[in-house]
Amino acid sequence: MTTTHLLYLHGFRSSPQSTKAQLMAARVRAEHPAVHWWCPQLPPSPAAAARLIDAGTADWPAARMAVVGSSLGGYYASWLAGRRGCRAVVLNPAVDPARDLAAHIGEQSAWHDPAEHFFFRADYLDELRALQSDASADPTRTLAIIAKGDELLDWREMSARYAGARLHLLDGGDHALSDFPLLIDEVLSFLQLAVDQES
Repeated sequence: MTTTHLLYLHGFRSSPQSTKAQLMAARVRAEHPAVHWWCPQLPPSPAAAARLIDAGTADWPAARMAVVGSSLGGYYASWLAGRRGCRAVVLNPAVDPARDLAAHIGEQSAWHDPAEHFFFRADYLDELRALQSDASADPTRTLAIIAKGDELLDWREMSARYAGARLHLLDGGDHALSDFPLLIDEVLSFLQLAVDQES
């Protein structure tokens, strides 16, 4: 069944202005105008982010929706896919963000606007743990693109977490997936996006 609703979830300190989100948005607009695209600015609180995602996709048809998530957004994407049983693509996904972000408690600046600041609170770590999900019931509905050259996350840990999914391991690469322009066709093919209203 083709996808008619697509959600993109950015990573920690990132935004809908990320290179990958912008590239995805442009391709969806140009080639799949009938697809409902949503890439929200996620709040720092994981619980608030989860509520936003839940509310924004509440009326989406589970069988015809999909989610793409990068880094922390990949963690949220797996949580949502587990709840809705939808197709998911995770890009260098965070596996244990409560552990990894413990060192980032305090004031942070937004990646795409350093003048914008937010406070990452200690209790957000518990909120992250509450969103921990097992691999989705049908891992074949997940594509995980993982760079062995990721400088922030351990590719072995990511690969183990998504062992049942379709895995694309990049020999080099980086956390930002600078090679995403070369990977986007694979992502779009996996998502099976509707081409028109009748698809």
